[in-house]
Amino acid sequence: MGKGKHYQFPVALAFIMAISGSLLAGCNDSEKENSATKAEQKTATHNTSEKKETTAATTKKEQEVDAGGYIIGQKLPKKATYIQGVLVASKQYPLPTDFAPGENADARAAFEELNAAAALDGFKFDAFSTYRSYDRQVELYDAYVERDGKKAADTYSARPGYSEHQTGLAFDIGEVGNTEAYADNKFAETEAGKWIAKNAHKYGFIMRYPKGKENVTGYMYESWHFRYVGKKIATEIYNKHETLEEYLGIR
Repeated sequence: MGKGKHYQFPVALAFIMAISGSLLAGCNDSEKENSATKAEQKTATHNTSEKKETTAATTKKEQEVDAGGYIIGQKLPKKATYIQGVLVASKQYPLPTDFAPGENADARAAFEELNAAAALDGFKFDAFSTYRSYDRQVELYDAYVERDGKKAADTYSARPGYSEHQTGLAFDIGEVGNTEAYADNKFAETEAGKWIAKNAHKYGFIMRYPKGKENVTGYMYESWHFRYVGKKIATEIYNKHETLEEYLGIR
């Protein structure tokens, strides 16, 4: 009888340890499952967001456009479009007819700062065209169509409601005393044109329609057309050799 008791204790202890180990293993497995579930939920949420963004971008790209690059059947919106806090005006993102902010004060101040810096290097610039109303763009576009035809006009002039000049943030810039190069790409060949192309981003401006990016922006190269976006964004775009479309991911 005493010998039997000695055997019973180790057996009982082993049995208890086995059960405890099983329970602990179960706890660990449960914790792992919970962690995995949370990670999957986080991933699923992230992927769902990405899918929505991708779907929206794909839908935009898949919309049919006409020969001028404009979305067929698109109507002018009631509100302007802001993407990542940036006001956008392009062939895909038009403005309301009554959007009339006038020339942007920050853009004007930045231009004056740019001009002060340019003066130190012997250059002086003129912003010969900035804000344009919807009605003024109607007049200009119609005149260009009458002169050059719709196909040609669409490569260098925005249709009413689609012009960056209506935002008040677009500045057509030329060198004072060289009006022959105003709105002409021979401006890029001048020392003044080279200076501003290299330095505009320091004051918040980007060359809106750079050479080689016509298929992205929808417009011909314009060495004189600059858009104010602020120093941080302008510098990032300049350093990456991008367009506003590429920077915002709205190609």
